[in-house]
Amino acid sequence: QVQLVESGGGLVQAGGSLRLSCAASGRTFSRYAMGWFRQAPGKEREFVARISWSGGSTYYTDSVKGRFTISRDNAKNTVYLQMNSLKPEDTAVYYCAAGNEISTWSGKYDYWGQGTQVTVSS
Repeated sequence: QVQLVESGGGLVQAGGSLRLSCAASGRTFSRYAMGWFRQAPGKEREFVARISWSGGSTYYTDSVKGRFTISRDNAKNTVYLQMNSLKPEDTAVYYCAAGNEISTWSGKYDYWGQGTQVTVSS
């Protein structure tokens, strides 16, 4: 079992930055691939970024490439999402997730956090 708690969301102006954190409980955090997803009002949940268990492999959806960076610190049981050059269309609830497989598909992730709101004003 893994419990995930996101933090770091908030209100920011377009062009600004936020750093999301996802703290995981349990001693097996380093065994899991981690992902960030987001869901905007009236839209389906979408993949944002994912990172392998070691941190050696990352992948991003096209709309955030060059602006967002996913990273992890296995010693701290934490995964991060650094978000720069934020745009109003990045407004959503952001969720972190843990799974046994590296994937962009939400169905491959077994554990989810409660989400943190990110609002980007124009």
